[in-house]
Amino acid sequence: MLKSIQKVKCFNWVFVLLVFAIVAGCNTVNAPEFGGTVKDVDGNEYHTVTIGTQTWMMENLKTTRFNDSTSITMTSDSAAWTNLNVPGYCWYNNDSVANKNVYGALYNWYAVNTGKLAPKGWHVPTEEDWTLLENNVNDYLYKSGSLSKTLAAAGNWAASTRSGAIGNNIALNNSSGFTALPGGLRDNKGHSFNSIRLTGSWWSATVKSDTTALSVMLNYDLNTVERYNKKKLSGLSVRCIKNSN
Repeated sequence: MLKSIQKVKCFNWVFVLLVFAIVAGCNTVNAPEFGGTVKDVDGNEYHTVTIGTQTWMMENLKTTRFNDSTSITMTSDSAAWTNLNVPGYCWYNNDSVANKNVYGALYNWYAVNTGKLAPKGWHVPTEEDWTLLENNVNDYLYKSGSLSKTLAAAGNWAASTRSGAIGNNIALNNSSGFTALPGGLRDNKGHSFNSIRLTGSWWSATVKSDTTALSVMLNYDLNTVERYNKKKLSGLSVRCIKNSN
């Protein structure tokens, strides 16, 4: 009888330790990993974070050249931006001093479509890349209170009183380490810059129509990740992802 009890106790401890090992292993695999860096062709350095099987830049892209060293057209004039049907970029409010280092550049989709905008070994994420990121964050890193807060940086966002919104208790943001920033946008007509500190909008490499491509958007007053088919002439932020092996 004593031996039977000892066997039961031993089995229970083995079971507990096995469960603990599995849980600990899951947490280790899915915790964000920091410490990496990558440089673009201009020499700008970006920190990286690995979330699940993906490695992302933690800052928005700010290169003025493609990865083959050819220049991207910088367009400050609104009329010229409206008529631009080639790759182009600008700085929010045409102010690189105030916005380059914090929010990066705004690119039209023609720059994305070249396949040369990201550093070599990296690419502009597809719709599938964005979906996998959301799934990883939602399943394993859900500590900030909502999906959008999990992705958003713990600073630079406008304040909100809405429960679960990015701007509500900003200090809880960014449990994923993705550090999404509200760099605003340039509208597709080129006439105005808007929404800095209110929204972050990022291109995907996925085409939706002759004139639109998929974008991903976070808003300071929302607790969700939004997707829109944006005009290719729009100026949006770009966040790059490392090519898989």
